[in-house]
Amino acid sequence: MRKKSHKPDSFSKKRNISHMRKDTLFALRVYAVVAKIPRGKVLTYKQVATRAGNKNAARAVGTLMAKNYNKKIPCHRVIRSDGTVGNYNRGGTARKIELLLQERQPV
Repeated sequence: MRKKSHKPDSFSKKRNISHMRKDTLFALRVYAVVAKIPRGKVLTYKQVATRAGNKNAARAVGTLMAKNYNKKIPCHRVIRSDGTVGNYNRGGTARKIELLLQERQPV
């Protein structure tokens, strides 16, 4: 007699694929929003989430920015709603502040 393999619903292929598609589309929208932030300007994580289509996903935006290493996506231009800069995955808070200050200077 063969034992049945018990897989919870969260592991079913169909559910995972549809969930991944939704996450991937949101991530692409977030990256598109952040890519359009001009030099010298910033948006909050919540503003990015709202513009990407989900006003309640500020933390998801933070996670995406923390994992972003594409230089075409200026994740250092995304800050916290309280006005503090938050962390930066390519050099920490000090590097993020340095980049923001450089961008505010006329070229």
